[in-house]
Amino acid sequence: MTQASEHAPTDAIVSIRGLSKTYANGFQALKNVNLDIRRGEIFALLGPNGAGKTTLIGIVCGLTLPSGGQVTADGFDIIREDRQARAAIGLVPQELHTDAFETVWATVSFSRGLFGKAPDPALIEKILRDLSLWDKKDTKIMALSGGMKRRVLIAKALSHEPKVLFLDEPSAGVDVELRHDMWRLVRELRDAGTTIILTTHYIEEAEDMADRIGVIRQGELILVEDKVTLMRQLGRKELALSLQQPLAAVPEGLARWPLRLSADGLTLTHSFDTCEEDTGIAELLAALAARGIHFKDLRTSESSLEDIFVSLVHDRAEVTA
Repeated sequence: MTQASEHAPTDAIVSIRGLSKTYANGFQALKNVNLDIRRGEIFALLGPNGAGKTTLIGIVCGLTLPSGGQVTADGFDIIREDRQARAAIGLVPQELHTDAFETVWATVSFSRGLFGKAPDPALIEKILRDLSLWDKKDTKIMALSGGMKRRVLIAKALSHEPKVLFLDEPSAGVDVELRHDMWRLVRELRDAGTTIILTTHYIEEAEDMADRIGVIRQGELILVEDKVTLMRQLGRKELALSLQQPLAAVPEGLARWPLRLSADGLTLTHSFDTCEEDTGIAELLAALAARGIHFKDLRTSESSLEDIFVSLVHDRAEVTA
């Protein structure tokens, strides 16, 4: 499990070095964060509330000044070359702040103009159609539902054709239909070359969508890893055996296996590493049979990304307590 290297790789579209942020009240929101986001990937940043996710996004997007460190977007320093850096970035914030008295068409078109882009009605139409907003194009923002306002925020962020799109808790408070529309669009954008960085509380979505996962806790980036590698390294499987007769305790002769006995004595659970060639299951079943312990059913389950995330955050909390 790795953090970013000292020097940015050539395929990094966002490069963060030694980033820190301390607010006026003394709260340290970010602590020496190093991270490279690769061109064309979907990167999911996970962490508990208050971990520093929104502060990190705010700094990269030019909304918050860092206390230290350096950030480049598409090769441009976010402070010295702020206009060029911000032109490469689209942001869909958590808050539903929109131009209430403007129509959908006007507010999305205006957002494109803010970045010095020439009018492109065909592009705006495509974005609105992709987000199921076309039939609302002449509706004032104030008349839209919360879900529709969220769609408008996404349309505004895409209006100037950014190379990097930040989605800060995009699924918070939206309906299932919008969520599905949004993730379909995210996949299409990634396939077309747009880099996607998202924070989410819906960890199953990160598991489904992301190419890489970052975990942040108390302002520190504690892990960055390819999702597949992370699942393989930290994921574990469990074998649950439903016994025909209850046990009072796990027999001493079975101590070599990490077994857990349920409170009613009717289920034995064996945890094993998915990376090991020999899981020990065959020997365990033979040892049970030799002791006259018979089972009527067995089932296996595998750790989800949520299990891994909870384990990581919990373990780190214990270490630093």
